[in-house]
Amino acid sequence: MTSRVWPIMQKEFLEIWRDPRNLGFVLAMPVLMLLLYGYGISSDVKWVPLVVYDRDGRSPARELVRRFTSTEYFVVTAQVGNLREFRRAIDTGQAKVGLVIPEDFSQNLAAGRPAPIQFVVDGSDSNTASIAIGNIAAIGKSTELTPRDLRPQILVAPKLETPLPIELRTWVWYNPELKSSNFLIPGLTAVILMMLAAMLTSLTVAREWERGTMEGLIASPLRPHELMIGKILPYVVIGLVDVVFILLVAVFLFRVPMRGSLTLLMISSTIFLLGGLGIGLFISAATKSVQVAFQLSTLATMLPALLLSGFFYPIENMPPILQAITTLVPARYFLVVIRGIFLKGVGLAVLWREMLFLSAFAVFMLIASSARFKKRLE
Repeated sequence: MTSRVWPIMQKEFLEIWRDPRNLGFVLAMPVLMLLLYGYGISSDVKWVPLVVYDRDGRSPARELVRRFTSTEYFVVTAQVGNLREFRRAIDTGQAKVGLVIPEDFSQNLAAGRPAPIQFVVDGSDSNTASIAIGNIAAIGKSTELTPRDLRPQILVAPKLETPLPIELRTWVWYNPELKSSNFLIPGLTAVILMMLAAMLTSLTVAREWERGTMEGLIASPLRPHELMIGKILPYVVIGLVDVVFILLVAVFLFRVPMRGSLTLLMISSTIFLLGGLGIGLFISAATKSVQVAFQLSTLATMLPALLLSGFFYPIENMPPILQAITTLVPARYFLVVIRGIFLKGVGLAVLWREMLFLSAFAVFMLIASSARFKKRLE
């Protein structure tokens, strides 16, 4: 099979090399888009997932949690019993904000002393983090626990009927400065790669139909899947070159920290690219027009990646029907992977679910596009 696929790959590389405009488009467009959107893009956030580590466990602590979750800004998604579970809830994205209530919280309130509590905010999503911090401060200022909120068996003198002070301490993890570029650049990478992968393969095959050269390929002894592999592999290589360019721009120009495994980033990018290339081949089997292929690839990749991946709008804020649809958008999962690698430094132990979905999606799209391609050629 290799001996038959290699000439198709050579032909595809030569086609790209002979057309400087096409080569420039393939290599320069991702970097240009990253620069334009990265510098050019600088929304109420509700129902932010909250993990609670209540070391006190008494009535005032529960009342404090109720005060924060009785608003529409926070919802408890996990209650944990140790710091390891607390960290994992934030690492895995189960929670964007963590609340730690110390074991002497109720005692401090009963004694009229300041009662510190700690909030930890996931800064990998700087937009949500900034708004969450503002909401924490606003709710904290309006939250006053009086002795009526304490357990009946805690004896409090009548003079302590005045509100008791609560001291808020907030830490931001992963993106302490809340730089928007740290949030935007990894997200833009997912959008750009998905759009580029689908567009390149769909336009390439559609151009073969328009030029009339596809008939010659059909008449060759190549099997449909061999022709498909020969068409895809050059763009996998070019896509990975684009990933390297994007990585260099992100790290050295935008100063986005790269805390995780570069190997895992390249593997996940390859899998993500294969899924996008599969979408492009599937589209190319539906049309022989370059213009229609361009429109379909944009509609199928760019819009979902921008609007339904959690890039611009938190998925938690979407209506239930849209939340269900987002589970089918591969950019949603790659967004978690790339932000996890860049900003959190987490590995496969945390990201395996997203990697599993991306792999399954890539396999499904390649099989579906191969079957569709074969049917079209026949």
